[in-house]
Amino acid sequence: MQRVVTLLLAALIVLPVTSFSQTRKRPAAKASARPSLAQQKAAEIQREGATRVADQIKTLTKFIYLLGGVAKGLESVDDAARRNQASPAAIDQAAKSKLVVRNSIRNVRDGLDQLESHIRMTPELQRYYIRIAGVAAGAATAEQQAAANQFDKAGRSLLDVVSRLTDALQEM
Repeated sequence: MQRVVTLLLAALIVLPVTSFSQTRKRPAAKASARPSLAQQKAAEIQREGATRVADQIKTLTKFIYLLGGVAKGLESVDDAARRNQASPAAIDQAAKSKLVVRNSIRNVRDGLDQLESHIRMTPELQRYYIRIAGVAAGAATAEQQAAANQFDKAGRSLLDVVSRLTDALQEM
């Protein structure tokens, strides 16, 4: 009898310990370090979108740099024309240059329209659209300013566009 009681006590002491050890959860297997095919494709689309934004920034900064020099030259010809000190050839050349600048700004706006549409229509890039939205409108403002012979203001409007694109690129 004493043996039975001893075995029961031993069983009561050992059973709870073994039952706790058996309910212990095993750690989950680690997820693979490699991203899935869908994640890789999304990352590639995001890199492509960032590249397109970077290309627009490069194009715009080069254009603004060139516009600065052209705008100063056009202003000086306009000032000389108001004082009747400009030659007809210089006035004609300035008019041609103004037309080229206006067409170039229109082309910039078209490129920004395409970029905006691409970002808006690509599901993997839509979260960046809030940063990109309105850059084409900024270029349209620059286009209107250039049409009014306000080339310096047009350049400043394009600088604002570059700033917005840079913010978006930084987020990407």
